[in-house]
Amino acid sequence: MKKSKGSSSKASARDLHAERILILDFGSQYTQLIARRVREQKVYCEIWPCTAADAAVRAFRPRGIILSGGPSSVYEPEAPLGPKSVFELGVPVLGICYGMQLMAHRLGGAVAKSASREYGRAHLGVVRAAELFKGFAGKGKAGEVVWMSHGDRIERLPPGFKPIATTANSPVAAMADLERRFYGIQFHPEVAHTPRGREILGNFVHGVCGCSAAWDMHSFVDYAIGQIVAAVGPKGRVVCALSGGVDSAVAALLVHRAIGDRLSCIFVDNGVLRLGERAEVERTFRDHFHLNLDVVDASVRFLGKLAGVTDPERKRKIIGNEFIKIFEEEAKRIGKVDFLAQGTLYPDVIESVSFKGPSAVIKSHHNVGGLPERMHLKLVEPLRELFKDEVRELGLELGLPEHIVRRQPFPGPGLAIRVLGEVTAANLDLLRGADAIIQEEIEKAGLTRKIWQSFGVLLPVQSVGVMGDSRTYEKAIVLRAVHSLDGMTADWAKLPDRLLRRISNRVINEVKGVNRVVYDISSKPPATIEWE
Repeated sequence: MKKSKGSSSKASARDLHAERILILDFGSQYTQLIARRVREQKVYCEIWPCTAADAAVRAFRPRGIILSGGPSSVYEPEAPLGPKSVFELGVPVLGICYGMQLMAHRLGGAVAKSASREYGRAHLGVVRAAELFKGFAGKGKAGEVVWMSHGDRIERLPPGFKPIATTANSPVAAMADLERRFYGIQFHPEVAHTPRGREILGNFVHGVCGCSAAWDMHSFVDYAIGQIVAAVGPKGRVVCALSGGVDSAVAALLVHRAIGDRLSCIFVDNGVLRLGERAEVERTFRDHFHLNLDVVDASVRFLGKLAGVTDPERKRKIIGNEFIKIFEEEAKRIGKVDFLAQGTLYPDVIESVSFKGPSAVIKSHHNVGGLPERMHLKLVEPLRELFKDEVRELGLELGLPEHIVRRQPFPGPGLAIRVLGEVTAANLDLLRGADAIIQEEIEKAGLTRKIWQSFGVLLPVQSVGVMGDSRTYEKAIVLRAVHSLDGMTADWAKLPDRLLRRISNRVINEVKGVNRVVYDISSKPPATIEWE
């Protein structure tokens, strides 16, 4: 595999982050969306908590700063005010919702509770020309739909500011100090309900901050390779837990590009994988990409540990603990290893330092919990700056097959939490057969990329049926298909009747032991996506 030269990678590492936006998080549920929208403009950005130190903000040398929304009111005694340096750096600042009110409060204006709160759609009228609304309708035309979510309003503008847009309920729906390049908007441009929100954020990062569109996954490859080479050194050896999912696959391919055969990948067949998964991993990563791949068949070992277990939390812990034991054993067999490569993504990093408090748990089946400490390994996390959509784009850049890059999320405990009740070889065979039919039919219908997840669940119940002239007493499969953006919330997918009929007919006819298929039409919340 061709490797990038160190000097080229170092140059890329410097250039790739030269133009960057700092997003300060004041507790908004939409902060990650702001970052994703900025990244869509091919501009690098980072989210920091609003408690960040002034020295750190200055050292970051941002081209611009975005202040997020948040649940507080700026006039409350405990309201977060953010670093003082924000308005002293001489760089553009965009305040969104609470961020706008904070800007007014800190710079000499006044904020008070609104006579009437403003939630939902509003119609924005641009009243003064400004770079932020470049390309928008002329003065006074309230033609742009925006999404509001606030109960406070600007009572007095700070010195140097002028209103640049209004709504029926907000005389100052947007404000600007054009000389200092400070902008505030009362609405949320990051949400889909503001149709031209991407354009507004693009105007800010490109037009106001002067950032070029330099952040892309083609450039990121050289940058990441340079980072890995610098971290691992000329002799360091890395081990990677390869699951077959897109995150670990892309992380492994990047590390392999950087250090070649000094990377060893371990794939553990835990017996609760989907049909054909092990063969596909071997074919893709050993035969095609020529990675050092150690495949461990531990299916009997895992199923023995799971025998008689029905509690879903016990299943998860058994699978997680057993995986760590097997991984340790295999790593020792490989020899001296210095680093562990993981597919940690930026949302995990953000969550751990969020203004709303560190995450209580990062799923141990995603980030291999306990291994670095137990094995005294240093972490290599080449994807920790990326969002999921960027990882998929990077996978395509590295030549990963489309069907792996676009695959739907699959839980770390695998089919063990989709077989409700005891996990046995017979139950797993039933579910694998049904799930393979579901995946095949969803793919044929062209819906794989349009649905967040689609899968089967085996219920621990039997029901009466009739096949031919015989009475049957067999098991039921649940078909689950949901739409989601990030897995935090989800709505059930309204699959075509013809597709539902075809899936049901095939499962009942082809999977011996199943005589009923039911369709799950519950959303998250109150239900979860997985059944266990």
